[in-house]
Amino acid sequence: MGSIRPVSRLTLLTRVNCHLCEDAKAALARIQDATGEAWTEVDIDSSEELAYEYGDRVPVVLLDGKEHGYWRVEEERLLRDLGVS
Repeated sequence: MGSIRPVSRLTLLTRVNCHLCEDAKAALARIQDATGEAWTEVDIDSSEELAYEYGDRVPVVLLDGKEHGYWRVEEERLLRDLGVS
């Protein structure tokens, strides 16, 4: 995971044609609207290392570079861990 250099506290690991990734993007957009906390999207297929590490376990939310969750965004938990609620 050394190839991910987060610009913001939140990074969303995705891939093309992933319906759960679309749901996760919508959840992070809601969180951004509520908190102003920006997020970055990284397509895991842009890196062999990321594609190998995460495979079909996408989307993955990273908070401060560490895995916070995968497949579904737990919005309340993420807000709490961001220090918002």
